[in-house]
Amino acid sequence: MIKLSRRIQQVKPSATLSITARAAELRASGRDIISLSVGEPDFDTPKAAREAGIAAINEGRTRYTAVPGIPELRQAVAEKFRRDNGLPCSADQVLISSGGKQCIYNLLMAMIDAGDEVIIPAPYWVSYPDMVLLAEGQPVIVETTAATEFKLSPAQLSEAITPQTRLLLINSPSNPTGMAYSAEELRQLGEVVRQHPQLVVASDDMYEKIVFDGTVFATFAQVNPDLAERTVTFNGVSKAQCMTGWRIGYCTGPVELIRAMSKVQGQSTSNPCSISQYAALAALQGPDDELQTMVATYATRRQWLIAALNRIPGMQCLQPDGAFYAFPAVHDWLGKRTSAGEELVDDVAICRWLLEDAGVALVPGSAFGSAGHIRFSYAVAQHVLEDAVQRVRQAAASLYD
Repeated sequence: MIKLSRRIQQVKPSATLSITARAAELRASGRDIISLSVGEPDFDTPKAAREAGIAAINEGRTRYTAVPGIPELRQAVAEKFRRDNGLPCSADQVLISSGGKQCIYNLLMAMIDAGDEVIIPAPYWVSYPDMVLLAEGQPVIVETTAATEFKLSPAQLSEAITPQTRLLLINSPSNPTGMAYSAEELRQLGEVVRQHPQLVVASDDMYEKIVFDGTVFATFAQVNPDLAERTVTFNGVSKAQCMTGWRIGYCTGPVELIRAMSKVQGQSTSNPCSISQYAALAALQGPDDELQTMVATYATRRQWLIAALNRIPGMQCLQPDGAFYAFPAVHDWLGKRTSAGEELVDDVAICRWLLEDAGVALVPGSAFGSAGHIRFSYAVAQHVLEDAVQRVRQAAASLYD
Protein backbone atom coordinates (compact mmCIF):
# COMPACT_ATOMS: atom_id res chain seq x y z
CA MET A 1 0.00 0.00 0.00
CA ILE A 2 1.27 3.47 -0.88
CA LYS A 3 1.85 5.64 2.20
CA LEU A 4 0.43 9.15 1.86
CA SER A 5 2.08 12.15 3.48
CA ARG A 6 0.81 13.48 6.79
CA ARG A 7 0.13 16.86 5.22
CA ILE A 8 -2.23 15.50 2.55
CA GLN A 9 -4.07 13.35 5.08
CA GLN A 10 -4.96 16.52 7.00
CA VAL A 11 -6.60 18.11 3.94
CA LYS A 12 -10.34 17.76 3.31
CA PRO A 13 -11.83 17.55 -0.19
CA SER A 14 -13.51 20.78 -1.31
CA ALA A 15 -17.08 20.85 0.01
CA THR A 16 -18.29 22.94 -2.92
CA LEU A 17 -16.81 20.54 -5.45
CA SER A 18 -18.23 17.47 -3.68
CA ILE A 19 -21.72 19.00 -3.59
CA THR A 20 -21.38 19.92 -7.27
CA ALA A 21 -20.27 16.36 -8.10
CA ARG A 22 -23.26 14.82 -6.29
CA ALA A 23 -25.62 17.24 -8.01
CA ALA A 24 -24.13 16.18 -11.36
CA GLU A 25 -24.69 12.52 -10.49
CA LEU A 26 -28.34 13.12 -9.68
CA ARG A 27 -28.79 15.21 -12.82
CA ALA A 28 -27.22 12.43 -14.92
CA SER A 29 -29.71 9.98 -13.43
CA GLY A 30 -32.56 12.13 -14.72
CA ARG A 31 -33.28 14.27 -11.64
CA ASP A 32 -34.15 17.95 -12.07
CA ILE A 33 -31.42 19.58 -9.97
CA ILE A 34 -30.83 23.29 -9.43
CA SER A 35 -27.27 24.05 -8.37
CA LEU A 36 -26.67 27.14 -6.24
CA SER A 37 -23.42 25.72 -4.90
CA VAL A 38 -20.77 27.10 -7.25
CA GLY A 39 -19.23 30.56 -6.95
CA GLU A 40 -19.06 31.29 -10.65
CA PRO A 41 -20.55 34.22 -12.59
CA ASP A 42 -23.31 33.26 -15.02
CA PHE A 43 -22.21 35.95 -17.49
CA ASP A 44 -19.91 35.46 -20.47
CA THR A 45 -16.28 36.52 -20.56
CA PRO A 46 -16.13 40.06 -22.05
CA LYS A 47 -15.91 40.14 -25.84
CA ALA A 48 -12.56 41.98 -25.82
CA ALA A 49 -11.00 39.23 -23.71
CA ARG A 50 -12.44 36.43 -25.84
CA GLU A 51 -11.15 38.04 -29.01
CA ALA A 52 -7.71 38.64 -27.47
CA GLY A 53 -7.50 34.97 -26.52
CA ILE A 54 -8.36 33.90 -30.06
CA ALA A 55 -5.84 36.37 -31.47
CA ALA A 56 -3.15 35.04 -29.14
CA ILE A 57 -3.70 31.55 -30.50
CA ASN A 58 -3.72 32.69 -34.13
CA GLU A 59 -0.60 34.80 -33.61
CA GLY A 60 1.30 31.88 -32.07
CA ARG A 61 1.55 33.29 -28.54
CA THR A 62 1.42 29.76 -27.22
CA ARG A 63 4.89 29.29 -25.79
CA TYR A 64 6.38 29.60 -22.32
CA THR A 65 6.36 33.08 -20.83
CA ALA A 66 8.31 34.50 -17.92
CA VAL A 67 7.31 32.71 -14.71
CA PRO A 68 5.73 35.78 -13.04
CA GLY A 69 3.77 36.67 -16.18
CA ILE A 70 4.16 38.63 -19.40
CA PRO A 71 5.54 42.15 -18.84
CA GLU A 72 2.50 43.82 -20.42
CA LEU A 73 0.09 42.13 -18.02
CA ARG A 74 2.25 42.81 -14.96
CA GLN A 75 2.35 46.46 -15.94
CA ALA A 76 -1.42 46.56 -16.49
CA VAL A 77 -2.00 44.99 -13.08
CA ALA A 78 0.34 47.52 -11.46
CA GLU A 79 -1.64 50.29 -13.13
CA LYS A 80 -4.88 48.74 -11.87
CA PHE A 81 -3.62 48.70 -8.27
CA ARG A 82 -2.48 52.32 -8.58
CA ARG A 83 -5.68 53.51 -10.25
CA ASP A 84 -8.31 51.55 -8.34
CA ASN A 85 -6.70 51.07 -4.95
CA GLY A 86 -4.20 53.88 -4.54
CA LEU A 87 -1.35 51.43 -4.00
CA PRO A 88 2.12 52.64 -5.12
CA CYS A 89 2.70 49.51 -7.19
CA SER A 90 5.35 48.77 -9.83
CA ALA A 91 5.48 45.84 -12.25
CA ASP A 92 8.25 44.12 -10.27
CA GLN A 93 5.83 43.98 -7.32
CA VAL A 94 3.29 41.97 -9.34
CA LEU A 95 2.96 38.21 -9.73
CA ILE A 96 0.55 36.61 -12.21
CA SER A 97 -0.56 33.09 -11.31
CA SER A 98 -2.91 30.34 -12.43
CA GLY A 99 -5.81 31.75 -10.45
CA GLY A 100 -6.04 33.68 -7.21
CA LYS A 101 -5.81 30.42 -5.28
CA GLN A 102 -2.31 29.77 -6.61
CA CYS A 103 -1.24 33.28 -5.58
CA ILE A 104 -2.31 32.55 -2.00
CA TYR A 105 -0.70 29.11 -2.05
CA ASN A 106 2.55 30.64 -3.32
CA LEU A 107 2.51 33.08 -0.40
CA LEU A 108 1.95 30.36 2.18
CA MET A 109 4.71 28.19 0.75
CA ALA A 110 7.09 31.17 0.62
CA MET A 111 6.35 32.41 4.16
CA ILE A 112 5.11 29.66 6.44
CA ASP A 113 7.27 27.16 8.32
CA ALA A 114 6.07 24.20 10.36
CA GLY A 115 4.18 25.46 13.39
CA ASP A 116 3.73 29.04 12.17
CA GLU A 117 0.25 30.33 12.88
CA VAL A 118 -2.14 31.90 10.35
CA ILE A 119 -5.18 33.75 11.67
CA ILE A 120 -8.32 33.06 9.62
CA PRO A 121 -11.63 34.70 10.55
CA ALA A 122 -14.64 32.38 10.14
CA PRO A 123 -16.69 32.18 7.99
CA TYR A 124 -13.79 31.76 5.57
CA TRP A 125 -13.30 30.65 2.00
CA VAL A 126 -13.12 26.86 2.16
CA SER A 127 -9.54 26.54 0.88
CA TYR A 128 -7.76 28.82 3.37
CA PRO A 129 -7.23 26.39 6.28
CA ASP A 130 -6.28 23.46 4.10
CA MET A 131 -3.72 25.49 2.15
CA VAL A 132 -2.18 26.51 5.48
CA LEU A 133 -1.99 22.85 6.49
CA LEU A 134 -0.29 21.97 3.20
CA ALA A 135 2.35 24.57 4.08
CA GLU A 136 2.66 22.78 7.48
CA GLY A 137 1.33 25.87 9.25
CA GLN A 138 -1.33 26.03 11.94
CA PRO A 139 -4.68 27.64 11.05
CA VAL A 140 -6.01 29.72 13.94
CA ILE A 141 -9.74 30.07 13.35
CA VAL A 142 -11.44 33.08 14.94
CA GLU A 143 -15.22 32.78 14.89
CA THR A 144 -17.39 35.76 14.01
CA THR A 145 -21.17 36.03 14.10
CA ALA A 146 -24.05 37.81 12.42
CA ALA A 147 -24.08 40.24 15.37
CA THR A 148 -20.80 41.73 14.05
CA GLU A 149 -21.77 41.19 10.39
CA PHE A 150 -19.31 38.28 10.31
CA LYS A 151 -16.33 40.63 10.63
CA LEU A 152 -13.20 40.23 12.74
CA SER A 153 -12.97 42.81 15.53
CA PRO A 154 -9.69 44.42 16.67
CA ALA A 155 -10.15 42.83 20.09
CA GLN A 156 -10.53 39.36 18.56
CA LEU A 157 -7.46 39.89 16.41
CA SER A 158 -5.38 41.10 19.35
CA GLU A 159 -6.39 38.11 21.45
CA ALA A 160 -5.55 35.62 18.68
CA ILE A 161 -2.00 36.87 18.07
CA THR A 162 0.87 34.89 19.64
CA PRO A 163 4.64 34.93 19.10
CA GLN A 164 4.08 32.21 16.45
CA THR A 165 1.61 34.29 14.41
CA ARG A 166 2.95 35.09 10.96
CA LEU A 167 -0.07 35.92 8.82
CA LEU A 168 -3.62 37.30 8.93
CA LEU A 169 -5.92 36.29 6.05
CA ILE A 170 -8.87 38.58 5.35
CA ASN A 171 -11.41 38.40 2.52
CA SER A 172 -13.62 41.36 1.61
CA PRO A 173 -16.26 41.21 0.24
CA SER A 174 -16.43 37.78 1.77
CA ASN A 175 -17.07 34.40 0.32
CA PRO A 176 -19.41 33.09 1.79
CA THR A 177 -21.12 36.00 3.57
CA GLY A 178 -20.82 38.86 1.07
CA MET A 179 -19.99 41.26 3.91
CA ALA A 180 -17.28 43.89 3.31
CA TYR A 181 -14.96 45.71 5.72
CA SER A 182 -15.24 49.48 5.70
CA ALA A 183 -12.15 51.67 5.52
CA GLU A 184 -12.56 52.52 9.21
CA GLU A 185 -12.81 48.86 10.19
CA LEU A 186 -9.61 48.13 8.28
CA ARG A 187 -7.88 51.07 9.98
CA GLN A 188 -8.83 49.64 13.37
CA LEU A 189 -7.40 46.24 12.43
CA GLY A 190 -4.29 48.06 11.21
CA GLU A 191 -3.82 49.54 14.68
CA VAL A 192 -3.46 46.00 16.04
CA VAL A 193 -1.24 44.78 13.20
CA ARG A 194 1.06 47.76 13.73
CA GLN A 195 1.89 46.50 17.24
CA HIS A 196 3.19 43.15 15.96
CA PRO A 197 6.13 43.55 13.54
CA GLN A 198 6.20 39.83 12.67
CA LEU A 199 2.63 39.89 11.33
CA VAL A 200 1.91 40.05 7.58
CA VAL A 201 -1.58 40.69 6.16
CA ALA A 202 -2.96 38.81 3.15
CA SER A 203 -5.94 40.68 1.69
CA ASP A 204 -8.08 38.64 -0.70
CA ASP A 205 -10.02 41.19 -2.78
CA MET A 206 -11.39 38.86 -5.46
CA TYR A 207 -14.93 40.32 -5.24
CA GLU A 208 -13.76 43.95 -5.14
CA LYS A 209 -15.83 45.07 -8.12
CA ILE A 210 -19.07 43.38 -7.06
CA VAL A 211 -20.47 45.71 -4.38
CA PHE A 212 -23.93 47.19 -3.87
CA ASP A 213 -25.92 50.06 -2.36
CA GLY A 214 -23.10 52.57 -2.59
CA THR A 215 -20.64 50.38 -0.70
CA VAL A 216 -17.18 51.88 -1.19
CA PHE A 217 -14.57 49.16 -1.47
CA ALA A 218 -11.38 49.58 0.54
CA THR A 219 -8.35 47.33 0.81
CA PHE A 220 -6.03 46.97 3.78
CA ALA A 221 -2.84 48.55 2.38
CA GLN A 222 -4.84 51.43 0.94
CA VAL A 223 -6.06 52.59 4.36
CA ASN A 224 -2.89 51.53 6.19
CA PRO A 225 -0.18 52.74 3.77
CA ASP A 226 2.58 52.44 6.38
CA LEU A 227 1.82 48.69 6.50
CA ALA A 228 2.09 48.19 2.73
CA GLU A 229 5.48 46.52 3.19
CA ARG A 230 3.73 43.92 5.35
CA THR A 231 0.72 43.39 3.09
CA VAL A 232 0.07 41.18 0.08
CA THR A 233 -3.04 42.10 -1.91
CA PHE A 234 -4.73 39.42 -4.03
CA ASN A 235 -7.15 39.78 -6.91
CA GLY A 236 -7.85 38.29 -10.33
CA VAL A 237 -10.11 38.24 -13.37
CA SER A 238 -12.31 35.29 -12.35
CA LYS A 239 -15.24 37.17 -10.82
CA ALA A 240 -15.28 40.75 -12.13
CA GLN A 241 -14.30 39.72 -15.67
CA CYS A 242 -16.18 36.37 -15.64
CA MET A 243 -13.01 34.43 -16.48
CA THR A 244 -13.08 31.58 -13.96
CA GLY A 245 -11.90 28.93 -16.42
CA TRP A 246 -9.10 31.09 -17.82
CA ARG A 247 -7.29 30.76 -14.46
CA ILE A 248 -5.57 34.12 -14.03
CA GLY A 249 -5.03 35.61 -10.59
CA TYR A 250 -2.61 38.31 -9.56
CA CYS A 251 -1.18 39.96 -6.48
CA THR A 252 1.11 42.72 -5.29
CA GLY A 253 3.35 43.05 -2.27
CA PRO A 254 6.92 43.73 -1.19
CA VAL A 255 9.41 42.96 -3.97
CA GLU A 256 11.38 40.45 -1.90
CA LEU A 257 8.25 38.48 -1.02
CA ILE A 258 6.89 38.59 -4.58
CA ARG A 259 10.21 37.18 -5.82
CA ALA A 260 10.04 34.37 -3.28
CA MET A 261 6.47 33.57 -4.37
CA SER A 262 7.62 33.57 -8.00
CA LYS A 263 10.33 31.08 -7.03
CA VAL A 264 7.64 28.76 -5.61
CA GLN A 265 5.61 29.13 -8.79
CA GLY A 266 8.69 28.46 -10.91
CA GLN A 267 9.13 25.08 -9.25
CA SER A 268 5.48 24.11 -9.37
CA THR A 269 3.48 25.31 -12.40
CA SER A 270 5.90 27.74 -14.06
CA ASN A 271 4.11 30.47 -16.01
CA PRO A 272 0.31 30.78 -16.15
CA CYS A 273 -1.34 30.01 -19.50
CA SER A 274 0.03 32.36 -22.16
CA ILE A 275 -3.29 32.64 -24.01
CA SER A 276 -5.16 33.45 -20.80
CA GLN A 277 -2.65 36.17 -19.96
CA TYR A 278 -3.32 38.03 -23.21
CA ALA A 279 -7.06 37.66 -22.67
CA ALA A 280 -6.71 39.01 -19.12
CA LEU A 281 -4.69 41.95 -20.43
CA ALA A 282 -7.53 42.87 -22.78
CA ALA A 283 -10.08 42.47 -19.99
CA LEU A 284 -8.20 44.80 -17.66
CA GLN A 285 -7.67 47.42 -20.36
CA GLY A 286 -11.13 47.18 -21.91
CA PRO A 287 -14.40 48.97 -21.09
CA ASP A 288 -16.32 48.03 -17.96
CA ASP A 289 -19.87 48.36 -19.33
CA GLU A 290 -20.40 44.59 -19.15
CA LEU A 291 -19.20 44.62 -15.52
CA GLN A 292 -21.66 47.37 -14.65
CA THR A 293 -24.53 45.42 -16.22
CA MET A 294 -23.54 42.31 -14.27
CA VAL A 295 -23.33 44.13 -10.93
CA ALA A 296 -26.72 45.77 -11.48
CA THR A 297 -28.23 42.35 -12.23
CA TYR A 298 -26.71 40.83 -9.09
CA ALA A 299 -28.00 43.75 -7.03
CA THR A 300 -31.56 43.06 -8.20
CA ARG A 301 -31.26 39.33 -7.52
CA ARG A 302 -29.76 39.98 -4.08
CA GLN A 303 -32.62 42.29 -3.09
CA TRP A 304 -35.21 39.70 -4.09
CA LEU A 305 -33.36 36.70 -2.60
CA ILE A 306 -32.65 38.10 0.86
CA ALA A 307 -36.28 39.16 1.28
CA ALA A 308 -37.47 35.75 0.08
CA LEU A 309 -35.14 33.82 2.40
CA ASN A 310 -36.18 35.85 5.41
CA ARG A 311 -39.80 34.91 4.73
CA ILE A 312 -38.99 31.18 5.08
CA PRO A 313 -39.73 30.05 8.66
CA GLY A 314 -36.55 29.18 10.54
CA MET A 315 -34.21 31.08 8.23
CA GLN A 316 -32.49 34.41 8.98
CA CYS A 317 -30.19 36.19 6.52
CA LEU A 318 -28.20 39.44 6.58
CA GLN A 319 -28.17 41.74 3.55
CA PRO A 320 -24.68 41.28 2.00
CA ASP A 321 -22.57 44.22 0.84
CA GLY A 322 -21.16 42.48 -2.22
CA ALA A 323 -20.14 39.26 -4.02
CA PHE A 324 -23.05 37.01 -5.10
CA TYR A 325 -23.76 34.92 -2.01
CA ALA A 326 -26.37 34.77 0.73
CA PHE A 327 -25.47 33.05 3.99
CA PRO A 328 -28.61 32.44 6.02
CA ALA A 329 -28.66 30.89 9.46
CA VAL A 330 -30.73 27.70 9.74
CA HIS A 331 -30.16 26.86 13.40
CA ASP A 332 -33.93 26.64 13.92
CA TRP A 333 -34.09 23.63 11.58
CA LEU A 334 -31.61 21.61 13.60
CA GLY A 335 -33.24 18.74 15.45
CA LYS A 336 -36.32 18.79 13.23
CA ARG A 337 -37.33 15.82 11.10
CA THR A 338 -37.96 15.56 7.39
CA SER A 339 -41.03 13.97 5.81
CA ALA A 340 -38.95 10.76 5.59
CA GLY A 341 -38.35 10.87 9.34
CA GLU A 342 -34.66 11.80 9.13
CA GLU A 343 -33.39 14.09 11.90
CA LEU A 344 -31.49 17.15 10.70
CA VAL A 345 -28.52 16.90 13.04
CA ASP A 346 -26.32 19.52 11.37
CA ASP A 347 -26.00 21.80 8.33
CA VAL A 348 -24.44 18.98 6.31
CA ALA A 349 -27.58 16.91 6.84
CA ILE A 350 -29.68 19.94 5.88
CA CYS A 351 -27.81 20.37 2.58
CA ARG A 352 -28.00 16.65 1.85
CA TRP A 353 -31.76 16.70 2.50
CA LEU A 354 -32.34 19.76 0.30
CA LEU A 355 -30.32 18.17 -2.51
CA GLU A 356 -31.92 14.74 -2.37
CA ASP A 357 -35.50 15.81 -1.58
CA ALA A 358 -35.87 19.31 -3.04
CA GLY A 359 -33.32 19.04 -5.85
CA VAL A 360 -31.42 22.15 -4.74
CA ALA A 361 -27.64 22.01 -4.30
CA LEU A 362 -26.30 24.31 -1.56
CA VAL A 363 -23.13 24.33 0.55
CA PRO A 364 -23.16 23.75 4.33
CA GLY A 365 -21.84 26.58 6.48
CA SER A 366 -19.56 24.20 8.37
CA ALA A 367 -17.44 23.98 5.20
CA PHE A 368 -16.73 27.67 5.77
CA GLY A 369 -16.14 27.25 9.50
CA SER A 370 -19.63 28.49 10.44
CA ALA A 371 -21.94 25.62 11.39
CA GLY A 372 -25.67 26.21 11.31
CA HIS A 373 -25.64 28.20 8.07
CA ILE A 374 -25.97 27.37 4.37
CA ARG A 375 -24.62 29.27 1.37
CA PHE A 376 -26.72 30.26 -1.62
CA SER A 377 -25.03 31.51 -4.80
CA TYR A 378 -27.29 33.83 -6.78
CA ALA A 379 -25.10 33.73 -9.87
CA VAL A 380 -27.98 32.12 -11.74
CA ALA A 381 -30.90 33.47 -13.77
CA GLN A 382 -33.74 35.05 -11.76
CA HIS A 383 -36.30 32.41 -12.77
CA VAL A 384 -33.92 29.65 -11.65
CA LEU A 385 -33.39 31.41 -8.35
CA GLU A 386 -37.15 31.73 -7.82
CA ASP A 387 -37.69 28.04 -8.57
CA ALA A 388 -34.93 27.05 -6.12
CA VAL A 389 -36.30 29.21 -3.31
CA GLN A 390 -39.82 27.86 -3.86
CA ARG A 391 -38.47 24.31 -3.55
CA VAL A 392 -36.62 25.18 -0.32
CA ARG A 393 -39.74 26.89 1.06
CA GLN A 394 -41.86 23.83 0.34
CA ALA A 395 -39.29 21.50 1.88
CA ALA A 396 -39.06 23.67 5.01
CA ALA A 397 -42.84 23.56 5.38
CA SER A 398 -42.67 19.76 5.62
CA LEU A 399 -40.37 19.73 8.65
CA TYR A 400 -41.76 18.66 12.00
CA ASP A 401 -40.50 18.35 15.58
